Amino acid sequence: MATTGKVIKCKAAVAWEAGKPLWIEEVEVAPPQAMEVRVKILYTALCHTDVYFWEAKGQTPVFPRILGHEAGGIVESVGEGVTELVPGDHVLLVFTGECKDCAHCKSEESNLCDLLRINVDRGVMIGDGQSRFTINGKQIFHFVGTSTFSEYTVIHVGCLAKINPEAPLDKVCVLSCGISTGLGATLNVAKPKKGSTVAIFGLGAVGLAAMEGAKMAGASRIIGVDLNPEKYEQGACFKHKA
Repeated sequence: MATTGKVIKCKAAVAWEAGKPLWIEEVEVAPPQAMEVRVKILYTALCHTDVYFWEAKGQTPVFPRILGHEAGGIVESVGEGVTELVPGDHVLLVFTGECKDCAHCKSEESNLCDLLRINVDRGVMIGDGQSRFTINGKQIFHFVGTSTFSEYTVIHVGCLAKINPEAPLDKVCVLSCGISTGLGATLNVAKPKKGSTVAIFGLGAVGLAAMEGAKMAGASRIIGVDLNPEKYEQGACFKHKA
């Protein structure tokens, strides 16, 4: 691509201060370094985690930064050492990556990679301790290694999942966080036995995904609980007692 190896200027929603409105700014996105990939973000969702760290109540405030972690896009360019992906590949961004070499990555019981596990306080790339985002020379921090509220972002290759290009990115982008969180919580942690009764508290994206996980596990009765009456219809779509 014509932009390979060059700085890209694009729009991004920048959080300058905790709890203050995000501003749409023109940012410079540097080329990917070793084991990094620059991705053109086509669709990104809003997760409550983004709001939580934007409010920064009780956490270490890291600003200015570009939030966002639930997204899908297309690989624009790759850095040295990247062999798994090429420009044009469709990918999902994930904040808990896999180096594939550490004890956790090789274990069937954990995916908390020693290198790429989530770190909410780190606002820079792990390779050189620098941000790939700047505005007029001022460093803008990353968020959980993803920063999807930007038209382009740079991410470690271990935090990308290549997907079928026919999959609609506007729908599968939520697999980056909400859906996989709920589904995994049911199938990999709760592990309900076939025929069991499962109660799920909260029927947002995570809760509905947990409901689907319970259905896949063979639960005979699934009860959805939510204080918001509008969530009833969403739960009922799964043809379970909501």
